[in-house]
Amino acid sequence: MTTLASSYSDATRYPDMTPYPSRRSPTYARNGMVAASQPQAAQVGRDILARGGNAVDAAIATAAALTVVEPTGCGIGGDAFALVWIASDDQGNGQLHGLNASGTAPATLTRDAVLEAGHSNVPLYGWTPVTVPGTPSAWAELSRRFGKLDFASLLEPAIRLAREGFPVSPIIASLWQRDTANFKRHLEGDATRPWFETFTTNGKAPEAGAWWSCEAQARTLESIAKSQAESFYRGELAERIDAFSRETGGYLRKEDLAAYHPEWVDPISARYRDVDVWEIPPNGQGLVALMALRILDGFPPAHRDDPELLHRQLEAMKLAYTDGKTHISQPDHMTYSVEQLLSDAYTEQRRDLIGDQAIDPQPGKPSAGGTVYLATADADGNMVSFIQSNYHGFGSGIVVPDTGIALQNRGHDFSLDENHDNCLQPGKKTFHTIIPGFLTQHGKALGPFGVMGGFMQPQGHVQVVMNLVDFGLNPQSALDAPRWQWMGERTIGIEHGYSPALVRAMSARGHDMQVAHDNRSYGRGQVILRDPQTGIYCGGTEPRTDAAIAVL
Repeated sequence: MTTLASSYSDATRYPDMTPYPSRRSPTYARNGMVAASQPQAAQVGRDILARGGNAVDAAIATAAALTVVEPTGCGIGGDAFALVWIASDDQGNGQLHGLNASGTAPATLTRDAVLEAGHSNVPLYGWTPVTVPGTPSAWAELSRRFGKLDFASLLEPAIRLAREGFPVSPIIASLWQRDTANFKRHLEGDATRPWFETFTTNGKAPEAGAWWSCEAQARTLESIAKSQAESFYRGELAERIDAFSRETGGYLRKEDLAAYHPEWVDPISARYRDVDVWEIPPNGQGLVALMALRILDGFPPAHRDDPELLHRQLEAMKLAYTDGKTHISQPDHMTYSVEQLLSDAYTEQRRDLIGDQAIDPQPGKPSAGGTVYLATADADGNMVSFIQSNYHGFGSGIVVPDTGIALQNRGHDFSLDENHDNCLQPGKKTFHTIIPGFLTQHGKALGPFGVMGGFMQPQGHVQVVMNLVDFGLNPQSALDAPRWQWMGERTIGIEHGYSPALVRAMSARGHDMQVAHDNRSYGRGQVILRDPQTGIYCGGTEPRTDAAIAVL
């Protein structure tokens, strides 16, 4: 673990650049750690560890609490993914498991039905983009396979927060107000009226520090807790979802819910320098991060402020993302396999396209052959990388009356092009943006990492990995560092922390540089790394939101 362990105690190894706000010291612990985007949720996970729960129990409890305290990014009606490291000893050995709890398109949601409704693309709001929610099934499945404590007890803190209330944090209040204004412009009719009845007070979103509670959500969480999520898929909650969908012109049916089960998958990885970076396989977009890192691994390391390095990062991400948007879908619908897209030959082919000037990337052809992220760790070396989302903010704008269930709009990413790998089909999973990450070195666990935020996520993964591995930053500094994002064609968004000289150098190479005035679209991440030699955890949490780390 020489590459990363040496940076743990060196909080000074931060590149010389314009100071970035909220630079904090990393957090250390031995007996357990929870990093989440909300302090109250992180504390919930910490309390579960203190009660004898493991990292999986803590992740479930934290995730459930986040549906209450951060409804602008996740909800009971969303999707989830997890990477779970189960330790076999205290030396960093063990096994990594992947869980895909993303949902499928309803049986009645066909391409023809969407076109006949007058849409040229799958819309963002309303019933059309609603797919089967996977989040409750993820909680129950993780508990069944790896949990220590009773499942119902893990949801008790979330139920209490929903019933008794909590003060809304500043960033969440801002996002809540933004989404409310947006929904007022775009939502109307019986299908979306319950959103305003559930998540506003007389049409107004809560302000920072306001006390918020939701009794309907508390009752729903109680039902999920008592039935181990069966009520959501094959019980009274499924009946209520089905009834409201039928009443208001939706496609989702109780049969779709009853047929759904989460899927255990084999994580995929790519070597970057001497660290292995792990992601969930397609339909998730983690493959994009791996393709970009594979391309960058062929270039020599350089200083973070080197214009040549930043140019290569931008070009590698453009190439990888263009491939991802074209080729990633449910695996049995993909023209090219993960192995083909990560092959040495194809990686070299894509790397050779990077020259001195910005290009307009085109997808290649290999040879045949709103979101919340959290990380948890316990005293035994078990660790969880977990992410869940309603996609765009509160999701589709559909809330099942008197349940607090806000349904996701993940189906928006389906294509209606019959020749596209990700074309809409009933029962199919769409290209998915939410991705948990994990690092190992020499077969031993380093730990979970992730950066939430739509299409920023693989871009954030690449930058955080390079910050840790190439630049020797500790987890907190790796998250504090300014970020960039490819926004399409030659347009690059970049945060203020980069020097003006570096921005000008990128412009000279043909990049259309847009300096960000709002950093909310640049992702929100968490990192926990474990030193196999000492068992000490080192954690960092996101400065761009109301995040916190709680330790045992």
